[in-house]
Amino acid sequence: MGVKTPIALEAVNALFPSYDFRKIMPTKEGIMDTTYIVETKNCAYILKKFERDVQEKLQTEKALLALLSDSNLNTPKFVAQNHEWYLYTKLEGKIPQQIGHRQLQTLARFMAEFHNISRNFQDAKPFLSSYKQDEMLRFVKKNYFVYYKKFACLQNIKHKNEGFIHGDIFRDNTLFTNNKIAVFDFIDGGLGEFSFDVAVALVSFNPHNRPFFTKIFLQSYNQRAKQKISHKELQKQLKTAGKFYALVRLVADDNRKRMQELAKFW
Repeated sequence: MGVKTPIALEAVNALFPSYDFRKIMPTKEGIMDTTYIVETKNCAYILKKFERDVQEKLQTEKALLALLSDSNLNTPKFVAQNHEWYLYTKLEGKIPQQIGHRQLQTLARFMAEFHNISRNFQDAKPFLSSYKQDEMLRFVKKNYFVYYKKFACLQNIKHKNEGFIHGDIFRDNTLFTNNKIAVFDFIDGGLGEFSFDVAVALVSFNPHNRPFFTKIFLQSYNQRAKQKISHKELQKQLKTAGKFYALVRLVADDNRKRMQELAKFW
């Protein structure tokens, strides 16, 4: 579910009286924060309540979204805040259900342009600092020891600071319309390695780890990226990204099925 804190249309209009919202719809995607779609007569917006302490991250996200907007990347704009409720522009498109080479090329071009811009954005904490791998690994060692040996290598994972990475470009954080992509939910991003960011995206967009799809993506990415990624480096990061998010899934919601979906990358 995408909603943990219910709110009625009347309450939303009380929070943002200048918008005259006519409709409110809960979302189904996401497991951490509350997200609604709210509509005026002519426009639609995303209404969010973060169900965790993200105050410092919010300042980073606002600055990053302003930078990306000025660069004409198709990302949300922050428009208003009242107490713990935040309003963003709603992007057009649908979450992709089937992935082909066109979607992969579109995603690759977006990520290359994003990294070209974000390499100069340094006002953020390291991406990995929010995840506390040591604590997650201790939990798995105690409760799921059969998986611990698979994940133990993540204890020493470190990222070079190449710039700001999204770190969570899974399908449900993207929208496609024709050959255009929109990407959102930058709140948990941070400083890290671009090859890891690419690997995370491919874990979702190439779930069967098909070499041909990886090749198409990498060619399109390197055509536009100022900092190229080698096939060897990407293969290494695919293993890391697969294990990292398998660990996150296991600890976050005890979902061994969703964890095993990433096993082919190990």
